[in-house]
Amino acid sequence: MNSLTAKKTAIANQQFHNDSVFPHVIQCQDANCDLETATEWIQSQSRELLTLATAHGAVLLRDFPVTSAENFDSMVTALGLPNFPYEQSLSNAVRVNRTERVFSANEAPPEVQIFFHHEMAQTPLFPRWIFFSCEVAAEQGGATPICRSDILLEKLRDSCPDFIEACEQKGLRYTNIMPSNNDANSGMGRSWKSTLGVEDQEAAEKRLRDLGYRWEWMKDGCLKAMTPTLPAVATLADGRDVFFNQLIAAFRGWKDERNDPSKSICHGDGAPLDTHGVSTAAALSEELAFDLMWQAGDIVLIDNRVTMHARRPFIGTRKVLASLASMERNEFTPTNPQRPD
Repeated sequence: MNSLTAKKTAIANQQFHNDSVFPHVIQCQDANCDLETATEWIQSQSRELLTLATAHGAVLLRDFPVTSAENFDSMVTALGLPNFPYEQSLSNAVRVNRTERVFSANEAPPEVQIFFHHEMAQTPLFPRWIFFSCEVAAEQGGATPICRSDILLEKLRDSCPDFIEACEQKGLRYTNIMPSNNDANSGMGRSWKSTLGVEDQEAAEKRLRDLGYRWEWMKDGCLKAMTPTLPAVATLADGRDVFFNQLIAAFRGWKDERNDPSKSICHGDGAPLDTHGVSTAAALSEELAFDLMWQAGDIVLIDNRVTMHARRPFIGTRKVLASLASMERNEFTPTNPQRPD
């Protein structure tokens, strides 16, 4: 078996938080490395790579021999995690599958900015792991910003303690209107049939009922869906608290001909969110953002509970691929019980 030499390296603008570096970067040192050797290395290092992704938030693998969706599929498969097929997700973005476990990143037009979020944190089912790979880097722009949610939460607790207390005590509910057919011109244009994996309204209602949603059918055949109460803050196994939600994306970016961001999110009791707190969260996430400027062949491993991601607008062709692994339940439990008056 051929061996592979890979070393921890530094890139511009890396961040340092406590004992971690964000993102953690590993560079392949073998210019002539083949896919089989790289895949065997990934398999042998899978536990360590995933541990690093949780500790640091993200791991960037650079200069590995990845030139296609099939190559990326092989590398992800080597990690040994259960696939989370996109078609089984409740995500509201239109995507195109390239292999069984690899699909395109959000198909929204290049001028559309996608704001910070944890993947599928607005649904009762979410992936523990997200993997991205760059097939073609944009001519201009197109970075994938990433942000550590544990660090963001620390800063929000200092600057907006009442807002965070409300988030912990009440959780969040999300509302979005899904079209009857996919709308690729919207960042949230996935149809209700595709989202729910059904063919008719009766089956859609059963699926929504099973998931704890409320719903309303619109006159044009669109479906207005309201989630059960979901967390805004989560606690990891290592004791870290994270700002785990889709609050920023929903409040700032859930906008198309069907959806109004001002109506997309509220607390679990129906109370409106503190707009100052939301604005502060959005501003701090940008201050903490690391803009990943893609190079073709890059792979990024993200612990979805620790790190949020977004997308900058771009010019030219940009092809970023994604894969999900390890479906988990997203359930609300108040993390800070109500103080007595």
